[in-house]
Amino acid sequence: MNRLKRKLDILEGKEDDIHEELKYAESLSMKRRKKEVESWLRSVGRIKIKVQQTEQAVQERRGKWLPSIQLHRNLDRLMAEVVELHEQGGFPRGLTHEAQESGGVSFPTTTLVGQMFLENKNTVLECLRSNNNVSIIGIYGMGGVGKTALLTHINNELILNCPDTAVSWVTVSQKFTIHKLQDDIANELCFSFSYERDEKKRAAELSNFLGTKKDLVLILDDVWEDIPLNEVGIRVGANGCKLIITTRYLDVCRRIDCQKEIRVSPLSEKESWELFLERLGVDMKLTPEIEETAKFLVKECAGLPLGIITMARSMKGADDIFEWRNALENMKESKLGHDDMESKVFQVLKYSYDMLKDPKVQQCFLDCSLFPEDFPIEREDLIELFIDERLIDGMKSRQAEFYRGHTILNKLVNACLLENLEMYGRKYVKMHDLVRDMALQITSTSPRFLVEAGVDLKEIPVEEEWAEDLVKVSLMDNGISRIRPTVSPRCPSISTLVLMSNRLTSIPDCFFWNMTRLSILDLSYTDIEKLPNSVLDLVNLSALLLKRCESLKYVPSLANLKALRRLDLGYTGITEVPQGLEMLDNLRYLSLFATSLLICPGILVNLFRLQHLLLDWDSSTKVKGEELANLTRLETLKAQLYDVNDLNTYVSSLEERELLSYTLQVGFSNNLSWRINNYNKTVVLINSDISKITSEKYPLLLPQGIQFLYIESCHLVKSLSEAFSLENIANLRSCHIVLCDGIETLLSVSSSCSFPILQSLEELRLQELQDFTGLISGERDVSSLPPTGTFSSLKAIVINGCPIMKNLFTPALLLLFPNLERMRVFSCERMTEIIAATTDESEEEGSTSGGTAELTLPKLKSLGLSFLPELESFCSSNKTLVADFLQEISIDNCSKLKKFSLLDNEPCHLPSLQKIMVREEWWESLEWEHPNAKNVLQTLCRFQK
Repeated sequence: MNRLKRKLDILEGKEDDIHEELKYAESLSMKRRKKEVESWLRSVGRIKIKVQQTEQAVQERRGKWLPSIQLHRNLDRLMAEVVELHEQGGFPRGLTHEAQESGGVSFPTTTLVGQMFLENKNTVLECLRSNNNVSIIGIYGMGGVGKTALLTHINNELILNCPDTAVSWVTVSQKFTIHKLQDDIANELCFSFSYERDEKKRAAELSNFLGTKKDLVLILDDVWEDIPLNEVGIRVGANGCKLIITTRYLDVCRRIDCQKEIRVSPLSEKESWELFLERLGVDMKLTPEIEETAKFLVKECAGLPLGIITMARSMKGADDIFEWRNALENMKESKLGHDDMESKVFQVLKYSYDMLKDPKVQQCFLDCSLFPEDFPIEREDLIELFIDERLIDGMKSRQAEFYRGHTILNKLVNACLLENLEMYGRKYVKMHDLVRDMALQITSTSPRFLVEAGVDLKEIPVEEEWAEDLVKVSLMDNGISRIRPTVSPRCPSISTLVLMSNRLTSIPDCFFWNMTRLSILDLSYTDIEKLPNSVLDLVNLSALLLKRCESLKYVPSLANLKALRRLDLGYTGITEVPQGLEMLDNLRYLSLFATSLLICPGILVNLFRLQHLLLDWDSSTKVKGEELANLTRLETLKAQLYDVNDLNTYVSSLEERELLSYTLQVGFSNNLSWRINNYNKTVVLINSDISKITSEKYPLLLPQGIQFLYIESCHLVKSLSEAFSLENIANLRSCHIVLCDGIETLLSVSSSCSFPILQSLEELRLQELQDFTGLISGERDVSSLPPTGTFSSLKAIVINGCPIMKNLFTPALLLLFPNLERMRVFSCERMTEIIAATTDESEEEGSTSGGTAELTLPKLKSLGLSFLPELESFCSSNKTLVADFLQEISIDNCSKLKKFSLLDNEPCHLPSLQKIMVREEWWESLEWEHPNAKNVLQTLCRFQK
């Protein structure tokens, strides 16, 4: 054994020498190892393992009387192999030969169709330039959208126009391994590994090799999951190659740290038609009738190049209009029809679905097919459906369920199975038509759906279509006005039935008899007048949705529906709370937003699992604070309380928890909804005597995180800071005080240190305040102002109808408004100036501005002054007023305004001014201190009087 090990040491020495020589030769980028050398190194690796195993066996026999004849034979054989390998390791003709490298392989391509394809190609080529810092590019998009086609053009462009750039293309298998990917890259680069099995050592070798390839572009096509670049040995950046990947998943791009992410989107209608005609062939002449049908057929492909190309190939030579119409009907009915479409399109798209792997995420995806074609689905509505179907369950809170829902939708969007949309500030998702067709193909077997949504049905499908194994049915967005009185589909497994957005006025009692497992019933946006009694026997019903059923006046007792978790009676015509509601202790979601609904005390107390409660703000729909205080799991609340004492009672109960969204209202007004809907956390006070509470030294409490405070027709004390306990207003963004007596100032300096600064306030509206004199009481100079930052976020201030107010700012107070963008001052009869001078300008100048002679409104863009009969000047201070971003000035009915400081400055102080709206007679009567200012403004602003 010792003699064998000595001979092996000599062989290992030769192996090390050969490795060193190979490393040097290959670093020159002109050599690559011979196959015979590669084979010899593998043989040496194997013999080393055998010797190690034999030595272990010898150690195990030590001290035993009878030696092993087999061991002797193994030693003899290994000795001979080691000697033979040593002799073979001479390699008299050398270890390497010239590496005949090429710049890459040029692939056959077709003409790129679409402006976006051209832009994407140019974007990638720009990123690949040597002076660009982007080293990893991710190209993503749904299956069949043309990612590989785009990459083929990029590959050929580099080979043709960049002779110094080498391009290597590797198609990544859908179930790749690091070892296989290393082999594929090495084979593409004509590189051989010294180590056969050790992935870490192979990665180091590959990385070192790529470090010598400064002008290499490595393409990894069809990547399905995160590739650990370091573990594979892919070196990128200044000391390595540039990498391009294609994938269906945006997440893959992000996990591989792509510095540039490019989405390949479907084609427009025009581009789709051009591609279809090109693939159909120039020899194919279409009659006007066939052309019209063909355009509809192409439209059904929704811009997916793979679908368009496949359809064009399948219709080549078809000159019979009936064949074209049959193809169109099949597409409309989500029956892909043609064998080519089935195999080439459906299977490509379905693989994205299969790769979701999580059955619940797959079910969430299939639920999206319940909605009509091209239908923007609001994210929150979709997540509510997932929660109702218990696809999202077991979370501690409703908020956590929504987090999970958004995560699922993001996963589907990132997999290009859904598209994100945003309209009117709300977020939606939408299904591509062919992706929806694929989903409907899946649900035609298992799980089985019946979907006839948005197809203009006048009656429900015949009973033969209601198969016994149906689990979900969607007939939403049709014109169904009646269900025949004898219809009773036999669907014992159905769990979800969506009939929303139809003209149904009634449903026969027998309709639900054979739907014993029905869990979700959606009759929203229908004209139904009365629920059939059979609904009340659906003991498994967990969601009953009747939103916007405005003809629904009465709902019978719900006491039987003990499993109900969600009940939506919002915007219905009911005037009484349904009987038995207090027995539904499984309810998580309750909407009773119905006009003139009377809620008797004690009904809500037992609904202790409620997380979402929405009540109307109508004057008769009120609830006691004590009842709300018992609902400790509430996360979302919109309700009107009886009075401010109820508000205090409820807010006091929230000390150890915080609502995620709320509108708490005392009093009623018809003109609030548009304002309230802009904020998640709102308190509204109307017709309340707040001064009475504060006189009892029991301040009005505000809940945590309040964003919008609206006060109307309330009797207040002298300042806002004396009326409320303001500990929770750090996030207040908007404050409206309207038609309130008693309030003289917004804040009192004497109490300013006892509450947080209004650092988040963005909008302040003070309207019809008869006793209001100014923003801050007792304000004289900087030392008497509230803390720095108090109004630092304020963007808009509106003062309207404050008859005894004489000025808005002093130079010292103006320092607190660095971000003011919009100022409106209306109907203040005694207002003489907007910015007032102090009694000692020179002293203030040194103390507040560091000696500067300027006052600035650095962000002001819009200024409006109207119906200010005593206004004599905008600023009576001696300091220069500068507003570099002011774009618009509006002045109306300010008859005494003869001097306007903003316009008296040099034009450079108003470089952004675009519009002046004034009355002509006032413009002509203005006094101008700067001799040429009037002419300059008329020339530069191009305004119309």
